[in-house]
Amino acid sequence: MKKIIPLALGAALLLGATPPPAPRAWEPLLDKSLSKWRNFESYRHQPGYQGQPPTDAQGQPVPLIGYDKNEANVFSVVVLAGEPVLRISGEIYGCVFTKQDFANYDLKLKVKWGEKKWVPRLHEPRDSGLLYNSQGPCGADYWHSWMLAQEFQVSEHQKGNAMGDYWCIASSTAAIHAAYNATRDTLKYAPAAAPVKMGNGGPYFCQAAANYERPNGQWNELELINVNGRSVHLVNGHVVLAVDNSGAVLSGQPQPLTHGKIQLQSEAAEVFYKSIFIKPLDAMPAQYAQYFK
Repeated sequence: MKKIIPLALGAALLLGATPPPAPRAWEPLLDKSLSKWRNFESYRHQPGYQGQPPTDAQGQPVPLIGYDKNEANVFSVVVLAGEPVLRISGEIYGCVFTKQDFANYDLKLKVKWGEKKWVPRLHEPRDSGLLYNSQGPCGADYWHSWMLAQEFQVSEHQKGNAMGDYWCIASSTAAIHAAYNATRDTLKYAPAAAPVKMGNGGPYFCQAAANYERPNGQWNELELINVNGRSVHLVNGHVVLAVDNSGAVLSGQPQPLTHGKIQLQSEAAEVFYKSIFIKPLDAMPAQYAQYFK
């Protein structure tokens, strides 16, 4: 026998019921005032750099420019067609980084190259980078410019570099399915290969599986899926690399590296970023699970 709920009671039950959670939307991270970001600059690099700060005429180390100085207007925003566009001149090594710490998310952004290049990359491919799970102070890396992090490389496809390559930053570590090339001097992402331990005395660079960068002057869409120490690098809709077991070695001890700020590098080349959006994730999307088997 059907149970009939009186209309008034039914309405009361409906009003008292907990509504389903609203879908979590994409959050914009870029506005014309860079309100969600800070910046850091190290110093103007000179040829012959070997990991040590440059020195002045008296042989003393040149001090870091530091946080929130923006010398030479390295970081600026213009509005084009109603949309904020971040210009990073590259003139001084450094970064913009989010004020907020993020964990478990899908991040999308668009990038294209400018024309300017600076020492020490005058004769090298244009370079920048999306650094994630960034923790600690800026200046922890070889270039004294960035936080401890994992890198989704933003680079011209030249000399073995490509969009989506992986670099260890400072003492970060990871595991990546990769194989060496014929001369065994470079690793390349290969989903069917055995995992290779990255960092902590081992390899610190891995090439993307393939190049999907568009010609200079065109916008490229990058996407980073980052969940519980696993991340997927996508370039213009193509998976080019997957990172597992994100970690770092701190005070000689291995530690997980699964959350942190997002950095965009200034690295001696002019670059533009726009349409930076992030949304939270509860788990790695099913279509990417195959890359971690």
